[in-house]
Amino acid sequence: MSRSLCFAAAALAALFGAGALATPPGGSLSVSFIDPQSYTDAAYSHPYASEKDLAAVESDITRHLTRLAERKLAPGDSLKIEVLEIDLAGRFEPFRFHGQEIRVVRDITWPRMTLRYTLSHGDRILASGEERLADMNFMMSVNTYSSSDPLRYEKPMLDNWFDRRIVRH
Repeated sequence: MSRSLCFAAAALAALFGAGALATPPGGSLSVSFIDPQSYTDAAYSHPYASEKDLAAVESDITRHLTRLAERKLAPGDSLKIEVLEIDLAGRFEPFRFHGQEIRVVRDITWPRMTLRYTLSHGDRILASGEERLADMNFMMSVNTYSSSDPLRYEKPMLDNWFDRRIVRH
């Protein structure tokens, strides 16, 4: 490798490395789940949510909201979200084998959530409210999430809400 090519590669690495270090971190996020035992439907595998089932759904929702906050919240912003209700897309229906139930997703079983949120910057409240999210067109919209993602219908709904209410406050 020639000396000038090595120098160019080192310069590019330094440039991209410095850019990554100079990128300011996003704001902070707090997510809490209020009375999860009363949620309409918050389990992946079974209609009667156990603590383990609820914890899996809560963890996945928190992880997704954290990714959104890291990418889209302005530095210094603080977002507090309380999840008041979860009703995942689909319904559990009896399966013909061994009395088990499976989740069947139809266009009339859209995802729903109720959230209470407060977006602030320092001591100043930028936006707050309580919203019922629902995506009645969830089966007709373009969905970029994997078909194996257990929240593949809920994530686009959360993405749209985040863009509408938090990013464009």
